Amino acid sequence: MNEKIKFEIEFVIQSSPQLLYQYISTPSGLSEWFADNVNSRGEIFSFIWDGSEEDAKLLKKKNDEFVKFSWEENEDDDFFEMKIIVDEITKDVSLFITDFADEDELEESKMLWTNQISDLKHVLGST
Repeated sequence: MNEKIKFEIEFVIQSSPQLLYQYISTPSGLSEWFADNVNSRGEIFSFIWDGSEEDAKLLKKKNDEFVKFSWEENEDDDFFEMKIIVDEITKDVSLFITDFADEDELEESKMLWTNQISDLKHVLGST
């Protein structure tokens, strides 16, 4: 079994941490940019893309700070996390993504996140 590579990407987003948190932590918010549709039953979130559905478990969350999910079919300790970071001096808001990918899919995974965050910025009216 190939060991997946952990990667982190940071995106500056013009938004309040509170508003941004709603878009990364709720089914309605995630449906706006992350997937075609998102439903939740307790800690289990169902993400739907082009008719295909994948379940993820909400492992941890902290209001206005971060959410951490693990894909249900995933047998590894992989997770994906979206963390909101506010620069203490400039007050710039960043979304810090942590995810895992196979070595041969690393660049593709980073591009996917870049495209997803571009959609998020569009929804937020951020540049």
